[in-house]
Amino acid sequence: MKSGPGLLLRFRPACSLNEPMSLKSLIMPAITAWWLSPQRLARQRRSAEQRRHQRGERHQVYYFHQADDPYSALMVQCLPQLRQRYDIDMVPHLVGPPADDAAPDRERLIAYSRKDAAWLAQRHGLNFEDLGAQPTPLQIEKNSAQLVHAIAAQQFEVHSADLAKALWQPSTVSPTAQTWPTANAAQVHAHLAESNALRQRLGHYNGGMLYYAGEWYGGLDRLHYLEERLQALGAARPGTTGCLFAPESATQWPPAALGTRVDFFFSFRSPYSAIAAQRLFALSQGTNIQVRLRYVLPMVMRGLAVPPNKRMYISQDAAREARRLNVPFGRICDPVGTPTERGLSLMPLAEAQGKGQAYVLSFMQGVWAEGVDAGSDKGLRRITDRAGLSWPDVCAALQENAWRQTAEINRVEMLHLGLWGVPSFHIGDTAVWGQDRLEAVAWALRPQAVH
Repeated sequence: MKSGPGLLLRFRPACSLNEPMSLKSLIMPAITAWWLSPQRLARQRRSAEQRRHQRGERHQVYYFHQADDPYSALMVQCLPQLRQRYDIDMVPHLVGPPADDAAPDRERLIAYSRKDAAWLAQRHGLNFEDLGAQPTPLQIEKNSAQLVHAIAAQQFEVHSADLAKALWQPSTVSPTAQTWPTANAAQVHAHLAESNALRQRLGHYNGGMLYYAGEWYGGLDRLHYLEERLQALGAARPGTTGCLFAPESATQWPPAALGTRVDFFFSFRSPYSAIAAQRLFALSQGTNIQVRLRYVLPMVMRGLAVPPNKRMYISQDAAREARRLNVPFGRICDPVGTPTERGLSLMPLAEAQGKGQAYVLSFMQGVWAEGVDAGSDKGLRRITDRAGLSWPDVCAALQENAWRQTAEINRVEMLHLGLWGVPSFHIGDTAVWGQDRLEAVAWALRPQAVH
């Protein structure tokens, strides 16, 4: 048997909690790469268009409106413009709130949605103010009855914006909204049941959503994707150019005062965190802004279930966002469970060596773009080598559990800020959720800019 330095160099010690690669971890990356590929999406769209032509149908866009949803209040302000710009039929449906498993921290979600909708309204020149409270159940009941009647009378686009304004800003109620007739309780109940079932069957759970030929478009943030698709299909009316609302496109941050800090709440199992991390770290380069890494355990590892339709939409939406932003994505090896725990246990080591961002990027790229199984030593070593961490140090750090307390502290502070999920960002008085809210962070930095 050979001995000596050559053998020692080839020896790779195993680390605790190492899991052998499973059949699932071997085949799922290939499946997700195919499922989320632009080639499969293009084939799906061609098939949908062929079926439309064969049936002699017009371009038909479904809109799912939730009366007490601030994002829906924004969307109805845009529907008439959308119809003016495209040769489409708009089919409105009134739906109820998402189920509990799709809204695991409902109160924070509701409060945040009002604040976020007010920011979107300011950004896009729309009408919405956060008055600090939801409409009352009686107001929602009346509004829903009016909306169902409007849908039945084929007057939804004409009156829905006024009705939304009457619900959210009752002091500015127009005479039309005050006198608009209502459907009876049985009609409202039947309509909601049918629309909720349709939304579920088509694969979603939220309000304020548009659906066209197999794909979902969530609110103003994703409206540009629908417009681009309709334009590619030749459905734009003469004179239509660009999109109603450009997507969030933060490309640089203004100079900031020395010591300015952005808290980045993230999870290794969040695809949006993977997209946000690369952009966030790039934006902070060349500025005085420090990014503090605030890792938390994924929701599902905290006992909060995620329904299949939500997981499906998130993966498909993250894939198109990653393509738009040129972030590698799609060959996925889900890091839920041990892979995430092993990954988080190395955060203190990486940060102590000044390699926190490099390690986060390497881990995210590994599990979300390269199909690396972080639960195996082979996969984890690939990630840590790229981040510049030595394997002996990694093996020692895997024995530590201090990260669990830090993750819990981060979770509690995130909740205290009124946030419930990741990725989220906190700077000064601004706390926002979502990888497409880096522009809101830039807005918060402007008063602190160095002139």
